[in-house]
Amino acid sequence: MGNSIPSFLLERPSGNSPRLGKEGLKISLIEKGIHRLGDVIKTAYIQWETASKDHFFQRIDARVKVLFLLFFVVIVSLKKEILPEVTIGAFILVLSLLARLNILDLYKRVLFCGFIFGFLIALPSAFNVITRGEILVPVLHLPRAYHFWIYEIPKEIGVTKAGLYGVMMLTLRVTNSVALSLLVLYTTPFTEIIKALKALRVPDSFLMIITLSYQYIFIFAKTVEEMHLAKKGRSMGSLTNAEARKWATGRIAFLFRKSSLKCEEVFKAMVSRGFSDTIRIAGVRKLSARDWVTGASFLIIGVIFILMDWK
Repeated sequence: MGNSIPSFLLERPSGNSPRLGKEGLKISLIEKGIHRLGDVIKTAYIQWETASKDHFFQRIDARVKVLFLLFFVVIVSLKKEILPEVTIGAFILVLSLLARLNILDLYKRVLFCGFIFGFLIALPSAFNVITRGEILVPVLHLPRAYHFWIYEIPKEIGVTKAGLYGVMMLTLRVTNSVALSLLVLYTTPFTEIIKALKALRVPDSFLMIITLSYQYIFIFAKTVEEMHLAKKGRSMGSLTNAEARKWATGRIAFLFRKSSLKCEEVFKAMVSRGFSDTIRIAGVRKLSARDWVTGASFLIIGVIFILMDWK
């Protein structure tokens, strides 16, 4: 039946399984993992869909976009003031709007990565235990200062001005770098990115690893999803926690063996079809006048960001 309800929504919870409460259905860890794998496929579909649209940034040649990405990531890493980082972030936002991307979805990912890999990682350096300076926010008062070898724990512990500035800078750098990367990935087909990297003389072995890994992610996600649905279809009721852990452990071992066999099969198939260690790219077109103008514009804007005095 086309509108049938999935079986796991009709199951009654057993003694050790998640139960229905006032808040609704509590989803198990395995279900959450499957949903995450589904998001991987969904994200790839969105990337293919947005990359195929005919908007400003999508029409630019992939070689120009890859050089733009590398150039601006270097600029983001070189700037040491907050204002230029914010200005570069605004510039990236304008490009995302011109590409007509889903800004809310894009920046949810960008801000999440900036929070985890920028703010949280750098947060300890905001305290005067690591970064000396003027204390802006006192946090803890100790009876006295403590000395451990070459380290010193001051009597008053708090957030310093220099430490807070460093946290903000790292967070902005990570956020801008992730935004640049996603902007290029969401507006460029994967095959075009590989062609651009090949034209830029990236080693073939590196390109082969990227291509096979990218393809296997979706094969892996689809395989796990199918195994989970098959298990749900054969189960008469919900799994206990112990049974779920046992099943997950067995599937991990099975996927490892299957991955090893798949690698051998793919390698033999490639060799039998005459594969050598050289990647040949067909259909590389010449850069148009629009690509040259856009690339020159990005170069000029980047140089302005580098040379402009923001103080």
